[in-house]
Amino acid sequence: MRSKPKQRYLANIWRSLLSRNKIRDWLIYDVGFKLVQKYEQLIPNYSLISNTPFIDPQELSWTKELEANWQVIRQELDEILKHAAQLPSFHDISPDQAYNISKDSLWKTYFLYGYGIKTAENCHRCPETTRLIEQIPGMKTAFFSILLPGKHIPEHRGPYKGVVRCLLGLKIPEPKEKCRLRVADEIRYWEEGKAMIFDDSFLHEAWNETDGIRVVLFLDVVRPLRFPLSLVNNLLLKIIAVSPFVKDAVNNQKQWNERLKQLYDR
Repeated sequence: MRSKPKQRYLANIWRSLLSRNKIRDWLIYDVGFKLVQKYEQLIPNYSLISNTPFIDPQELSWTKELEANWQVIRQELDEILKHAAQLPSFHDISPDQAYNISKDSLWKTYFLYGYGIKTAENCHRCPETTRLIEQIPGMKTAFFSILLPGKHIPEHRGPYKGVVRCLLGLKIPEPKEKCRLRVADEIRYWEEGKAMIFDDSFLHEAWNETDGIRVVLFLDVVRPLRFPLSLVNNLLLKIIAVSPFVKDAVNNQKQWNERLKQLYDR
C-alpha cells in the first residue's frame, strides 16, 4: 500500500543529491537512484540485525553504554540549550534534505558529526558526548535534535537502508502520548535515558504536541551487514559523503560555527 509513496520519497531524496551539471544529474539521479533501489532489495537478506520498523536496542551492543551515560550527555546538552533559540534549524544546515519535511524554525539542531565529518568546535563543547559517540562502530551522523512545542515532522523516509537510526531520549516533556514517533504502522513514545532504534527507510513521522522542548541525541549508524554487501554499503556512504548535497551542508555548518562561537565562547 505504501510502496509508491516510498518510491516517491526515495526519488525526491536522491534528486536532492544532484548538482547543476546535467551529466552528473543523470549519473546520480537516473543511474544512482535505480542502483540504490536494487541494492536495498538485497539488504534484508544480508542484515545482521532485524529488518523491522523498530529494532530492539539489545541487538546493538553499544546502546547499553549510551543509555548508562545519558545523564552525562544531558548535562552537556543543558549548556547547549541555554541558547536554544539561536541554534540553527534543520533546514539551515541541510536545505535539500529538509525541503519536504521542515521549513519552519521549530526543529533546532546542534551537529557533532554529519556523514562522518566532524564539527570540531561543537564536539569540543561536548567532550563526554563526543567520547561516547566516537566509540560507536559505524557512527556517521550525530546531533542534538530539538523539537520545539507544536512541531510536527511530516511523513518521509531516509535515502536507503544502509544505516539505522538511534534516538536517545534526553529531554522528554509530558504527556508522553503527545511526544511520539510513528514508523510504518507502529507508534512509540520517547523515554529519558532510553534508546529508540528504527529503520528510517520505512515511512515515518514525529510529533511534539506538548508545551515543552523535546531533545534526543540523533545518531545514524552503519547497518551491520554480511560480506560482501558490507563493502558495497561502505562505498555508497563514502560516495554520499563527497556529494554536493553533503558539501553544501558542511559549508552551511561552517558558517553557523562562527555564530555559535560568539554565543558559547565569549
